[in-house]
Amino acid sequence: MSTVSGKEAVSTENATRAAFGPVAAPAAGPAGAATTDPAGTLAAGPGGVPGPVAEAGAVRAGTGAPPRPVGAVRAWLRLLGSEVGLTLRRPRNIAMLAVLAVIPVLFGIALRVFGGPDEGEPGGGPAILQQVTGNGLFLAFAALSVLVQLLLPVAVAVVSGDSIAGEAGTGTLRYLLAVPAGRTRLLAVKYANTVVFCLAAVTAVVLSALLTGLALFPAGPITLLSGGTIPFAEGVLRIGVVVLYVTAGMAALAAVALALSTFTEVSIGAIAATVVVVIVAQVLGVVPQLAVIQPYLLTTWWSGFDGVLRDPVALGDMADGLLVFGAYAVVFGSVAWARFTGKDITS
Repeated sequence: MSTVSGKEAVSTENATRAAFGPVAAPAAGPAGAATTDPAGTLAAGPGGVPGPVAEAGAVRAGTGAPPRPVGAVRAWLRLLGSEVGLTLRRPRNIAMLAVLAVIPVLFGIALRVFGGPDEGEPGGGPAILQQVTGNGLFLAFAALSVLVQLLLPVAVAVVSGDSIAGEAGTGTLRYLLAVPAGRTRLLAVKYANTVVFCLAAVTAVVLSALLTGLALFPAGPITLLSGGTIPFAEGVLRIGVVVLYVTAGMAALAAVALALSTFTEVSIGAIAATVVVVIVAQVLGVVPQLAVIQPYLLTTWWSGFDGVLRDPVALGDMADGLLVFGAYAVVFGSVAWARFTGKDITS
């Protein structure tokens, strides 16, 4: 059983208070002993007279006002807000977001200095890269097409793989389960928190790429990969669609990492296992003899956002990708739920 330092316990208590509010302590009876009803909901005052209902998050200290019931949705959102705040304030996660934001800048500077790849040259690169120097908006598509292969998945694996295993490893998981949240609600909050981080990571990449692209390259109507041209405003709108699509793909990976996180108390194990799954899937995806299984691999569809660069938009291919993402999220989310709700929490 893991031990928890006093600082960690205080941190956990503060997070619990942030999510559910202060919990009223039972009042002392005549002999100085705390007396409660069998359900532990009414605090008895002096002389045995029942006091106010001690309901988590409902007592407004110092106001003298009657308690207000806290709905399940409101409590869930408060717990999610606490989790998101802790995740986005963690130095490690801030560093990962900063690295993801810097790479498009370096990418844009390199293309500006050395020029884009030549379509006629061997290994000239994807068609998206050949468009960057002609229109700065394409830097967002190019940056995502590169980062979605490994760096974005690694960042997501770190946050999601640490969500349950990290709490168990530091001994704070049982304290989180001591509050009236329930295992299912806590697991849902942990997953929703990783989805928010996925959105933040993808948005950081796109915003950095847009600012860099518009600063270093010309901007205007976009010539699509299919040969058509769309206005600048529509191009920005399509970038927003790409952000949502890539976020969905990373959220599917987050479900895999969350499931692995429920099987261990060592977060680095869950993180490493998730990265190995990604690398193996990418290797399988480039073997021609395994073409029959490639449509079922998660990594196959991560770059499917290039469908927005065609006219008309390749909605069928993107819909297939979203279907695969949803299937992974449901299957591995169910695995995580079955494991987490049935395991003994000893640390």
